[in-house]
Amino acid sequence: MITSEHNKGVLLMIGATLCWATAGVLVRNLDIKDGWEITFWRSLFMTLFVMGVLLARYGTATVDRIRAVGKSGTAVSALWALMYVCFILALGRTTVANVLVLSSISPFAAALLGGLVLHERVPGRIWLAMTAALGGIVLMFVESINTGGLAGNLIALAIPLAFACNVVLLRRTHAHVDMIPTLLISGLLSMAVMLPLALPLQASARDLLLLAIMGVLQLAIGCLLFLAAAPRLAAAEIGLLAVLEIVFGTLSTWLAVGEHPGRLALSGGLVVIAALVINELVALRSRRSTETEAEAAGAQAGH
Repeated sequence: MITSEHNKGVLLMIGATLCWATAGVLVRNLDIKDGWEITFWRSLFMTLFVMGVLLARYGTATVDRIRAVGKSGTAVSALWALMYVCFILALGRTTVANVLVLSSISPFAAALLGGLVLHERVPGRIWLAMTAALGGIVLMFVESINTGGLAGNLIALAIPLAFACNVVLLRRTHAHVDMIPTLLISGLLSMAVMLPLALPLQASARDLLLLAIMGVLQLAIGCLLFLAAAPRLAAAEIGLLAVLEIVFGTLSTWLAVGEHPGRLALSGGLVVIAALVINELVALRSRRSTETEAEAAGAQAGH
């Protein structure tokens, strides 16, 4: 049965994807093009906002909450920071659509890395879906060789790899990390690394306004909405709804700034999205079938 909590989770996840999807349009409207400086300012504004959220939620216990993440939480934060950096650097070197599509293979990368490192069983549907997705990625890379976006595509591939490492790390250490403090730590790490590379800072007042929107709305609020949605939804549902970021992000940059992928990249992206959607639909159907069987078994046991 679909509950009000489930419906709330769906709305929260849609809200998260809408926030994340604003990145492309915001970056393309900045006067500064230096990815290091863009990442620094975005991380700064995200960090300030998340610190405010933590202080509002935990008050004087905020410092204790941050310390409680431990070594595993710090490692998670470092990987998040790497994803922030790669996302912005990739956007400066390839299309928004390519970055979003390549980032979307995170569930496949996590499943495959979990199989290699943790010896977890990788379902056949994952192998089939990843094989299809790889075909789409090849098409995207062929297009990028001709258009000069190869470096951006390679940088974007680091995002799902970092995500997969994060998932495996948490599973291997059996860590239960409060993700909000890790957002704060990731922002601090990103700022510390980016600042020397970003100097001299050249952002105008207009740029700072757009960067503040990126840090607060696109990154911080997007992540917080996702964290609120996650406990209310199955992993497969989250995977399906996350595809909306690709749709919203690609359409918004297409309509707002006239950026659209080439034919091969578009074809490859559609193959990747189809593989992701079909995989998540099968997983969701399997989960619901298992729940139905469990409920039927429970009803019979009750008699």
